Amino acid sequence: MDYISPKEVVLKVKRWPKDTIAAGRRHTVGLKSDGTVTAVGDNKYEQCDVSGWRDIVAVAAGNVHMATNTGNAHTIGLKSDSTVTAVGWNKHEQCDVNDWYDIVTVAAGWRRTIGLKSDGTAVAVGRNNEGECNVSDWHDIVAVAAGDWHTIGLKFDGTVTAVGNNRYRQCNVSDWRGIVEVEAGYLHTIGLKSDGTAVAAGQNKVGQCDVSGWHGIVAIAVGSNHTIGLKSDGTVAAVGWNEYGQCNVSDWRDMVAIAAGCAHTVGLKSDGTVVAVGDNEYGQCDVSGWRGIQLPNN
Repeated sequence: MDYISPKEVVLKVKRWPKDTIAAGRRHTVGLKSDGTVTAVGDNKYEQCDVSGWRDIVAVAAGNVHMATNTGNAHTIGLKSDSTVTAVGWNKHEQCDVNDWYDIVTVAAGWRRTIGLKSDGTAVAVGRNNEGECNVSDWHDIVAVAAGDWHTIGLKFDGTVTAVGNNRYRQCNVSDWRGIVEVEAGYLHTIGLKSDGTAVAAGQNKVGQCDVSGWHGIVAIAVGSNHTIGLKSDGTVAAVGWNEYGQCNVSDWRDMVAIAAGCAHTVGLKSDGTVVAVGDNEYGQCDVSGWRGIQLPNN
């Protein structure tokens, strides 16, 4: 039997459920239980061309805040053999992941892709104007998250590290403790604690960081300017920007996973169906016909 160090055991145990739904600026991606992938929404850069994908175990979608001069995105798929595939906008080589291997988790931000390796190190490709890809010295990482211009890493001891733009102190997470999940938005960062509460850092202009009263949370999702929390009873909480109704989730029930795009929110139900609210200009919320989406932990 191969020797496995205590640290390797911890890294394996603390790898959180892989993402089976993902939301970008204008598109939504779903991983089906048979390892294939479906997508709806804007396909200008072929970010929805995933019909040929097979043996996928997790998906990620590049997101960007709502602005008139952008919205381009890409889609990432983690394969069962720990390699990675990508489609979509590649101006900054954010889709150049074909040589990656031994990857256990992926995250996609604006113009970049982050991969977590089984040894707890991280790799990144894409735009690095503000140091958001400077993850080569990270170690003991169990989860990664990518915002527009900043990247977050969760360490196996429950602490958090960050690189990239910190204009609104969205990278001021070094004092966080007991964290089990991290997510990043446009200019804010959210951490889920082991006791089911949440912490936040960064811009709070529209209340996207007002999570201090949350409890019983088991998963979080972060859009550009809104924050979503999945509760242990299958209901969902939301704070922040709601111009498109992306926070109108109070009537959701029986949810097992959530995802947040720029201005839309997606929820996966225990029966493998999907619901969505928010901006639907490009059909990114047209998921009512989806069936057989992979449930977390399965």
